[in-house]
This record gives sequence, C-alpha cells and structure tokens, in this order.
Amino acid sequence: VCFFLSQLIFKDRANSENKNSKRLNFKGIGILILIVISGLIFLFFFDKDLLTLALLMIKIDIFAFGGGYASLPLMLHEVVDRLQWLDGKTFMDGIALGQVTPGPIVITATFVGYLLKGFAGAAVATVAVFTPSFLIMAFASEIGEKIKNSKLFLRAKRGLLASFSGLLLFATIKFAGAVSWNWLKILLLTAAFIGLFRKVSLVYIISMGTVLSIFLF
Repeated sequence: VCFFLSQLIFKDRANSENKNSKRLNFKGIGILILIVISGLIFLFFFDKDLLTLALLMIKIDIFAFGGGYASLPLMLHEVVDRLQWLDGKTFMDGIALGQVTPGPIVITATFVGYLLKGFAGAAVATVAVFTPSFLIMAFASEIGEKIKNSKLFLRAKRGLLASFSGLLLFATIKFAGAVSWNWLKILLLTAAFIGLFRKVSLVYIISMGTVLSIFLF
C-alpha cells in the first residue's frame, strides 16, 4: 500500500541516466540464489520447523527497509503477536542482549532461533536474516546507477521509510506497555533518552543502565 501511495504522493525526478554504465553480470548472484534455494530444500526434508523459521527471517529482512531497527516491529508482530512463539517480555530481553553483544540489532533473530530450536535454530535464523540483504546488495551493486536514477525507486523509498516510522512507533508503544513502570524506571528511561539525544555512545548508555539496575532493583 505504501509503495503505491508513494508513487502518487511524491514527485521525485530521475537524474540523467549514466550512458557509460557497466554491463550487468548476474551470474554470481544466480549462483548465490541457487545456494539459498538448495539450503531451503534441505531444511524442508531435515526439519520443517527450521524451514518455517528460515522463511520467516527471510521475509522480515526483505521488508526491513531503513536498517536493522526497522526489523524489530516486523519481528515483534510475527514472533509475538501472530505466531506467539515468545511473549513480549522475553522478546524485549532478546533485544537487550542484541544491544550488548557485538553485531547489529537484527542479531535478535539469533536469540529467537535459539529459544525455539537450540543451536540449530540460532544458526538458521542468523543466516536467514542476513541472506536477503546480502543478495539485494549484490544485485544493487550491478544495477546501482539504474536504481539511483529511477523515479519509481526514489518515490517508493520515501513512502516505505515513512511507513516504517509508524511501525517503529507502534513497537515502542508495545514495548512500553510490557514494562512495569515505577519512578526509578522512568528516571532510567529519561536518562537514556537524554544520552541518545546528546549522541552518547550506546555502549556507555547500556553499560550504565545495567550497572545501575543491579543496585536499584
């Protein structure tokens, strides 16, 4: 819906197309896609639950426009609301672990996979949630100039990013509702918000929040 609305609302103009753009070569991308399909076929015969997990993480990553944080409302909806694999509090614990461990926030998928299917689930979820981005970047590197000069792409990008702002707002409200608030937690929330606004490193904010929580709660 956002894709089609963006074509009507926004009036981005395409840049002049680069006539010297390189010849496209999709052989390597085709091989990667075949490897992914082969892996999914293997999971179909090996463990259908792992296949379901892999397909879910692939879907989440495909639609997570705007970066890793855009995947959180999608994952929340699928894992907590629709499939009910985890409750909201457990999912929030996974996000917290994803923040304090190396790697992007989307590594929360590893946490979800581990709780569902152990180490095999963690491995499958991690690979699956990064696979679409890898393939899309490989594809975009081949057609980068054409995408950059496309009115369709420019309009769609603005509409999709706007829609994910709404999804992130929904996820924030959902997470806030799962917290048992008191004045100490409100103080921590306020301090963290001010720290982020002042561009303090997320590592320091989480570390201080963890230390203070040990003594306050």
